Amino acid sequence: MGDSKFSNFDNMSLHGIDEDAELIPLLTPEDEEEMNNEVLPETLPILPLKNTVLFPGVVIPITAGRDTSINLIKDANNGSKVIGVVAQKDEATENPKPADINVLGTVARILRVLKMPDGNTTVILQGKKRFEIAEVLTEKPYMTATVREVTEDREDQHSQEFLAIIESIKELALKIIRDNPNIPSEASFAIKNIQSNSFLINFVSSNLNLDVKEKQELLEIGSLRERALATLKYMNLELQKLELKNDIQTKVRNDLDQQQREYFLHQQMKTIQEELGGVSHDDELLEMREKAKKKKWSKKVGEHFEKELAKMQRMNPQVAEYSIQRNYLDLFLDLPWNEFSKDKFDLKRAQKILDRDHYGLEDVKKRIIEYLAVLKLRNDMKSPILCLYGPPGVGKTSLGKSVAEALGREYVRMSLGGLRDEAEIRGHRKTYIGAMPGRIVQSLKKAGTSNPVFILDEIDKLSSSHQGDPSSAMLEVLDPEQNGEFYDNFLEMGYDLSKVMFIATANNLSTIQPALRDRMEIINVTGYTIEEKVEIAKRHLLPKQLKEHGLSSKDLRIGKPQLEKIVEGYTRESGVRSLEKQIAKMVRYAATNIATEEEYDIKVSNEIVEKVLGPARLERDKYENNDVAGVVTGLAWTSVGGDILFIESILSKGKGGLNITGNLGKVMKESATIALEYIKSNADRFGIDFGVFEKYNVHIHVPEGATPKDGPSAGITMLTSLVSLFTQKKVKKSIAMTGEITLRGKVLPVGGIKEKILAAKRARIKEIILCKDNEKDILEIKKEYLKGLKFHYVSDMHEVIDIAITAQKVKNAKTL
Repeated sequence: MGDSKFSNFDNMSLHGIDEDAELIPLLTPEDEEEMNNEVLPETLPILPLKNTVLFPGVVIPITAGRDTSINLIKDANNGSKVIGVVAQKDEATENPKPADINVLGTVARILRVLKMPDGNTTVILQGKKRFEIAEVLTEKPYMTATVREVTEDREDQHSQEFLAIIESIKELALKIIRDNPNIPSEASFAIKNIQSNSFLINFVSSNLNLDVKEKQELLEIGSLRERALATLKYMNLELQKLELKNDIQTKVRNDLDQQQREYFLHQQMKTIQEELGGVSHDDELLEMREKAKKKKWSKKVGEHFEKELAKMQRMNPQVAEYSIQRNYLDLFLDLPWNEFSKDKFDLKRAQKILDRDHYGLEDVKKRIIEYLAVLKLRNDMKSPILCLYGPPGVGKTSLGKSVAEALGREYVRMSLGGLRDEAEIRGHRKTYIGAMPGRIVQSLKKAGTSNPVFILDEIDKLSSSHQGDPSSAMLEVLDPEQNGEFYDNFLEMGYDLSKVMFIATANNLSTIQPALRDRMEIINVTGYTIEEKVEIAKRHLLPKQLKEHGLSSKDLRIGKPQLEKIVEGYTRESGVRSLEKQIAKMVRYAATNIATEEEYDIKVSNEIVEKVLGPARLERDKYENNDVAGVVTGLAWTSVGGDILFIESILSKGKGGLNITGNLGKVMKESATIALEYIKSNADRFGIDFGVFEKYNVHIHVPEGATPKDGPSAGITMLTSLVSLFTQKKVKKSIAMTGEITLRGKVLPVGGIKEKILAAKRARIKEIILCKDNEKDILEIKKEYLKGLKFHYVSDMHEVIDIAITAQKVKNAKTL
């Protein structure tokens, strides 16, 4: 029971019934009986209704607009006042034919005809009984037809079930009237006062919110009980829809009330803020627009910013998303879109800055100068991705600052050590609470330019986790072909990184993802020689420590011999970090004496070095004598640079077993096995009695068992050690070696040559045996590093033995 469709032809209205009109009483059971006993005329004028269905006993007003309808009503009103009312099948049909109307309709009596001011005629009809059109007689001036009465099955109207259905209809009707604001509450009195059950069913059916087709189906149901059940079904549906609609309206109303409340509070807060001198949200938006006008961004970026600003303008400032949106727009305004610092192309000045800040590192300096030269000629190029690879403490990171100063660019450093979350690189999507841009974009915002020197420190220490793989995210950052449109999840736009000069640093290339390594130009930053370390200590480390401890060069002087003693006796590294710590101890010695007003020698002697730092601890990498058979010096590469390695081997009574100790890896154990088998197969050549191999066990040991050791470098060293052991001959004095061996007797090249050469020099080694293929590595090393060294290039194991083993027997040689 919703808004009843009262229009029939054009529309339906009760407007126009004057105040003096008599009340139309509700149909009583007596009236209904009298009405049912009336005799139906044989022929009736047929009035088609557009959008409603008339039920027996129900009174409805109808506005007639069609000429045929007006003529019909006029003639009927002047005559018997009885007409046949049927519903059209299609509301849109303007001049219905017999085929366009339903066969079953309701006989109606004209109660009143009213002339409306607009010229239309309104007629009030009351339904009498149902009829069926037998035959249409005429269509002009209006439709007439012979009709026959349609009886109604009322057998069950006194049963308990039927009465229960009637009660349910009344209850539901009252509920619908109560819940529907469009139905006046007075309608409930009408429902309560209806005495006739059939009239109640017809009254409710007529006022249900149904279309014409559904109402016609109700009218055509012959059994009163069945019509009551169908009406009850439709009423249940309408009540459910009404309850759902009311629930939704209640929720919406509550939400609107809350929003209105927040709006009024916000307006009050805004007024209070303005009174107190605070910045209103409108002023913030205006300020953002003014800043945006000064930005050098592209049209695409500008349009995106305006769209996001408009979104923020529509937001309620009290909601959580408002602050996220404001942070997003602040980032947009703070980023240096298309803002670049001007590069300085004075190559001589750049060379001076690099030389001033870093002693050595010639390859790196050369590459920087090359880059500057090309940039000067082209004035625009995609920045290279350099990777400085080498041991800790050699100045890889600090080199970035010097490069930035030489280029005249901003300096940015980002530590990647232990980074596990991909979002640290790419940022979080701004839908998350606490979302932030990635550290790349944050660093550019901090730098203020789009072409800084960007140091990616410890790129080899990136790790992956369930939160993603940051090294994979770095692939786009470090690809000059892709980083012109680097996508940050928070920024939601591509940002140009192609002008950024990325310099990565790494200690170990093997842990870097191959695809990432391929995108970078690897520059090997090797360790320093003793001479270089002394120069670095004198030029940089000592002045720096004096300054940090509040002293000057007048308070402490350390000469080159003493610096060399500190380097050799107290540090063992490729870089200079440990050296700086030892110098800091010396400076603290002076600071303590000055603070306590004690006398001390400003010029440091060897005795003072030992007094402050203690006895020299790192003498173990000095060359040992060759008095014992089976002890040979090898050269090794470690993460802190080159080192010398002693290989020791002894014989003991047994059955020819081989025992290897010293925390060795699989490769070194295999090298020892290969060396022993090669000696066995060439025993005659080396002058060894084959019976020795069956009488003695061989034990090979590499000292410092706590330190894991692996790699192919010790192959020829183990071979030499075993030949010396089995022949009891001395190994050549002050000789060291490095190289891999094969079962066929070939010597293979190895890596880390420069670091190994520096280690040999530190250990006072005079001669070095290398594979012939490593000769090219020696040619790349500065000549001053090679001073005092003699190199033997070999390709076969026999050459190694011929050079390394002397004809002289060791002291106390065993008789095998």
